[in-house]
Amino acid sequence: MEQIYNPYLPLNEYIPDGEPHVFDGRVYIYGSHDRAGGEKYCEGHYQVWSAPVDNLKEWRCEGVSYRRDQDPSNADDTKQLWAPDVTKGPDGRYYLYYCFNFHPEIGVAVSDRPAGPYTFLGHVHYPEHILGGKKVNEGMAFDPAVLTDDDGRVYLYYGFAPAEEKEMRFPEFTEEQLAAMPPETAEVLRHLSEMEFGENSMVVELEPDMVTAKEEPRVLIPGGHHTAGTGFEGHGFFEASSIRKIRGKYYFVYSSHKSHELCYAVSDRPDSGFVYGGTIVSNGDIGLNNREHPVYPLGNNHGGIAQVGDDFYIFYHRQTNGTEFSRQGCAEKITIREDGSIPQVEITSCGLNGGPLAASGSYPAAIACHLTDPTTTDNIDYNNPVMKTQIRVTEECSRTYITGIKDGAIVGYKYFEFVDTDLIAVEVRGHFAGTIEVAYTRKGSDVIGEYETQVNTDEWEMKLIPVLTAPGKRSLYFRFRGTGELEMKSFAFFSE
Repeated sequence: MEQIYNPYLPLNEYIPDGEPHVFDGRVYIYGSHDRAGGEKYCEGHYQVWSAPVDNLKEWRCEGVSYRRDQDPSNADDTKQLWAPDVTKGPDGRYYLYYCFNFHPEIGVAVSDRPAGPYTFLGHVHYPEHILGGKKVNEGMAFDPAVLTDDDGRVYLYYGFAPAEEKEMRFPEFTEEQLAAMPPETAEVLRHLSEMEFGENSMVVELEPDMVTAKEEPRVLIPGGHHTAGTGFEGHGFFEASSIRKIRGKYYFVYSSHKSHELCYAVSDRPDSGFVYGGTIVSNGDIGLNNREHPVYPLGNNHGGIAQVGDDFYIFYHRQTNGTEFSRQGCAEKITIREDGSIPQVEITSCGLNGGPLAASGSYPAAIACHLTDPTTTDNIDYNNPVMKTQIRVTEECSRTYITGIKDGAIVGYKYFEFVDTDLIAVEVRGHFAGTIEVAYTRKGSDVIGEYETQVNTDEWEMKLIPVLTAPGKRSLYFRFRGTGELEMKSFAFFSE
């Protein structure tokens, strides 16, 4: 049986910031490119993946679409390509919009194919009669999104605001201080000191050449300390601009100042009048059914909406490896109601599968959508050493597994279709003495299997747990009680 789970790409692939677009019968994912154990955001070249619209379980790698050093501003290849977007222009060609890490310009590349390869075209700039043709960077050139409207007009969206609802003050550094810093750090700080932190998302219309601004950018939705009295209180703009036109309305998806959530705003116009709509997804399920504590290690978020046939999906990403630099793409089906509203969707393991996974065969443990332990934090701070040691997905020699499993840890999956399961095997290693409970929920008295175990090996070994299951769509949770620490590589279902 063909199935797919979250993350929807191979477990050793890290394509965050995923912008899904449907071109010529395929869904293309345009994102940045992290790596396992990364030390910076987006260390790789852009790489595109795609799937046919009639089978979102068949993703294929289209290869490198654009290299970091193709842009003359990064000829020395010292910068990282951050989140991009792509649109089909009025001329039928495909245009890639991107930015480098805190570099004050938005680059544009072009291709005759949606998968590329793309060729450098230029940087978004004004015409000579507006600001002397300088490059557009008001409000900070960051996370570009682009829309070619039905009438052929093209709009560019971008911006960055502090991840708090307060005014952002950039610290000033002397040349002596900058000279004592690593060259790359000093360069970024110089760029930042020259930028205007508008603390809002910005929009500007482009000329048909796709690189020239028709006008100066305008504020689209508020961020930072500008949200009071706007309806965006508590969910002001932070980053991760994304734009779609759906049923005649414009949906602007963005990461709020909470960082872990993707929110949306709606308007009848592409460049003004946006009203806050709500949260679509949080990569820790914060806010879902009034949840205050995360079900998965929190981190930044970025993604967009795709309409595939009559269905809609939100693409987003999760954190792995105990950092914010090893992110993986996930997706969930969403509902857009008749009134245009989008209820928040829960994060799952079954994602694009079109229904629950079959409770048969073997699965990698790393597809968990619930990972918590007593040290799981309610906020995002990867400078906190706890976030590097708490329960997490990690990769070693291209093998992906869950590490940091200690007393009180919970590993959960949604959803499986149970039929006649009698045994569940877990593949573990480590040094641990205690109990593994199998249950339908993350807490409570619904235990369907329990196993007293003592593990004392650095080699993977299987533990068979007898279970008493009932048919139907259900969650699956492993709850750990004991001393020591475990790692979990896979689990499998068996029936006698």
